[in-house]
Order: sequence, then C-alpha cells, then structure tokens
Amino acid sequence: MNVSLNRCAAKPFSRPNGAIVLRLGVLIFLAVFVRSASGQFSLPEEKMTRSVSGQFFSIATSSPSRLTRSEMVRTNSDFIQLDPALLAISAERIRESLWREIGSTSPWRGKIYLVIHPAQSFNDEITIVARQSGDWNYQVQLPDVTTKSRFLRAMTGVLLLEIANRNNHLTRAAEIPAWLADGLSKELEAQDLAGLILLPPEKVINGMPLTAVDQTRRGFDELIGARKVLQNHAALTFEQLSWPMAAQLTGDDGGVYNASAQLFVHELLDLPDGAGKLRAMLGQLPDFYNWQTAFQKAFRANFANPLAVEKWWALEVVDFVARAPGSRWTATVSRDKLDEILQVPVAIRVESNALPTRAEISLQVVIRNFDTDKQTAILRTKLRDLQLAQLRMASPLAVLTDGYRRTIAAYLGDEKRNPLYFWNRHPRSPRKADRDATLKKLDDLDGQRREIEAKIQTEKVFQSLDAARF
Repeated sequence: MNVSLNRCAAKPFSRPNGAIVLRLGVLIFLAVFVRSASGQFSLPEEKMTRSVSGQFFSIATSSPSRLTRSEMVRTNSDFIQLDPALLAISAERIRESLWREIGSTSPWRGKIYLVIHPAQSFNDEITIVARQSGDWNYQVQLPDVTTKSRFLRAMTGVLLLEIANRNNHLTRAAEIPAWLADGLSKELEAQDLAGLILLPPEKVINGMPLTAVDQTRRGFDELIGARKVLQNHAALTFEQLSWPMAAQLTGDDGGVYNASAQLFVHELLDLPDGAGKLRAMLGQLPDFYNWQTAFQKAFRANFANPLAVEKWWALEVVDFVARAPGSRWTATVSRDKLDEILQVPVAIRVESNALPTRAEISLQVVIRNFDTDKQTAILRTKLRDLQLAQLRMASPLAVLTDGYRRTIAAYLGDEKRNPLYFWNRHPRSPRKADRDATLKKLDDLDGQRREIEAKIQTEKVFQSLDAARF
C-alpha cells in the first residue's frame, strides 16, 4: 500500500519481497514507503543508541562518508553531519517541540528507527518506511550529510505519521498532506532550530567538547522568514498548496511554497481550538483515502466547503501582507512585477507531434479565446495577485494596478468591487458587451502602462548620465 507526504506524480514499482514502493524522484527528499508486515525492523540492536523515552533508536550502518570531511559541510552552516548518539537526543527534542505546537498529550505508540547511511551526494533522499506489526513502526533512512531543514522536515513528517496511525488498525497508513509537514517543520525551524538539532562538537578544549551556536532573537517573529518571501511574491492558493510541484517541495521556487505552507498552518493553529482540530484531522486520516476529506470533517465548523477555505485563506494572506507591507518597491521593480502579473504563461504546440514551447499571452487573449471556466480560473489568480501587489507598488503604478484590478473584478461580476467575490462555483458567462468593454479598458490601461514605462526608462537614462558626470 502506497502513502506519500508529497502529492505529486510518481511511478510505483515492485520489489522482490513483494513490498510496493513509491519513488518520488531524486529531487524530492522525503518519500513514504508503507508495507504491512509482521515483526520489527531487522537491525543490529547491540549497535543502536536508544533515546530516553524509548521511542527512538539510532544507528550508523557503516563508516562516515567522504562528504562529512568536505569543505561544504565545514563552511556551510545549512549542512549537518548526523551522529547516532546525538541524533536520538535531537529526535526527542523535535518531538517535544512538535507536541507543544499542536497540543498533543497522548503517549506515543510507534517506535521510530533512525538509520544513518553514507551520503552519496548533498541531495540524497530521506526515506520513511512504515510497517504494521500490532502498532505501526517506522524506519527513517538518513544520509549522514544533509541540510537542517530537510532533516527537520523528515522528522516532522514521521512524527505526524506516528500520531495519525496510533489507532489505525487498517493495513493502509495515513496520508499526511505535504503542506502540513512543511508548514509545521518551518514553524519549528523558526522557533529554535539551534536548540532542536544537536551537532558533533567542532573542537575540544580542556577535555570539553564545544560547538559554536550563532543565534540572534530580538522582537521574535516566527513568521519573519515567510514575511520576507511573501512581501515580494504572491502566496499560493489552497489548491496550489494541496498539489505542490517538485520544484516547490525542494525550495527551487524561491521559498514561496514553504512560506505559504508555514503561514497556512500558523493561521489554522490560530483558529479557535485550531490545534485540537489539527489533531482531530490527524486521527481521522486513516479512515479516508485522501486527506481533504479528513480536513473538511475536522474543520467543518470553520469551513463549510472548499470554497470557504479559499475565501478565508485569501483574506488571511491579504491581511498578513497589509499588516507589515514593508518598504514600497522601486518604480523599476513595480513595473517588472506588474508586467509579470499581467502575462499568462501557456504551452504552445506548433505542430501536433512537436514538443510544446513556453509562451506568454495577455489577459485580452485569454478573454477572447478561452472558455468561461478557464477564463475565470486564470482571472481569479490574477485578481488576487493584483490585490496583493498593489500594497507594494510605487506611485503611479499603484493607481494603474488598482485600475487593472477593478476592471477584472467588474468583468467577473464583482459589482461591489470586493476582491474576494470572484470565488464563485458557477461563474456567469459574460455578455458580449461586457467582454468588449473590458477589452477596451484593458487596452487603455496597457496604453497608460507603456507611457509610465517610457517615463521610468527615461528617468533611468538621466540618472545614469548624472552618475557618469561624477
């Protein structure tokens, strides 16, 4: 039976012993392989380090890899070298911190075996294997060199699995949504990463091992990292969070996915009894084939349907950015951001058997050529991005951005100019007169945008000339 913390395309294959394995690719660092079997994991217990609570067992399968002696590990503070003795202590600390975050008080039931193997590269996968033998038990296969955030995400994921499967008597393990594992791990990372992960000593002075810790905590803001990202990028929608792409899970999207996941989890926990509802969701995950059903059941009092989740989340994002908008963008950055929002990426095939090529089209092309459902889906996203960007735009681009927002909102049927009205299960089909009027307004706004862009470019030229004189 396959279960994954990551909802993305994957190809299953069978191993000789009958276990079905789900491979998520070398760029996704946390997969979950689930197998129903009897007995414990066959590991040499005499070489294991047992944690204080007895839940965690850590072991190194062989000598450290050559990467542990590399310059990258010595100089880059993001990388860590895992040590069996310290790993068991770190696991206990991470569990206690996670339990405090979600208010968990029930005793653990599943044992977790942390198996360290020599890293082959700096991007080795971390794999979780779950087995049912009365209680569910877990094996986390860790490279001896990895990043702190990747390790913390893996530990958060396996601990959430342990909580979800405590009363699971099925042969199917729970499915943990990626946004929950990532969001909670980022919350823990923001709170006290240095105190959670113990590292081997860097040197020994007078027989005492010492490790330097560089940590500054003033006016503590758990969301400071997310705030920096989301002030310059639009947060993902709930649907996008539910189906992340590989590049988002690995952080190759500029951290937008991780920042969005952290903020989403943070706001869920801030709901009345939010932690209790998250625990209820975890406990109900084994009862359903997808986590969305468990989520809807646990948060029924807050969200009557998925549409209500999207509305609530959109309001939270706008409020989050508005509370601390930071400095405005420069005119040049504002121009580039607005250009980016107003372009729609599409894949075009020149011939039927040719590979698709990437292109960008205008909102006018979308309105003229796409059907109502596709139009609405695209324009919803653009309306939301314009609403968020307007808070940071330099004048007069802020006024122009508001013009685009109002035009799209009116086209979608938002007579009250409410930027959240566009979440509509059954979007109306615009009349031809409405469409033609909207196209004309967009053309007029594009003309104004070209005039502003020309003025910005002229000012840059004069600034360059002035700088050259000195």
